Amino acid sequence: MTNPQLLIDQENRYTEARIKIKVPQKYYQEPILNYLVVNHNLEVNFLGALLGANGQNDGWFDLVLKGHSEQINNALLELAELDVEVWHISEQETDGW
Repeated sequence: MTNPQLLIDQENRYTEARIKIKVPQKYYQEPILNYLVVNHNLEVNFLGALLGANGQNDGWFDLVLKGHSEQINNALLELAELDVEVWHISEQETDGW
């Protein structure tokens, strides 16, 4: 698991981060991914998902988060506080470069 605080550069630029997360089964009735949009004003694109039938297992999601670096950092911190594991975090693109 990567430390979310190491992900974001210190400048608050518009950027994106590709992450893979494991959402515990206990959160199936909670809008965890919606929190990223509503609470942190991020654009969330789903690249893939794996969910157990009838909510029997944890959920795995491959996501791209788009927003300002501070928003992404805050969202990753919130996920960590909820014990949602963040696995792969790609290098960020800043301002399309």
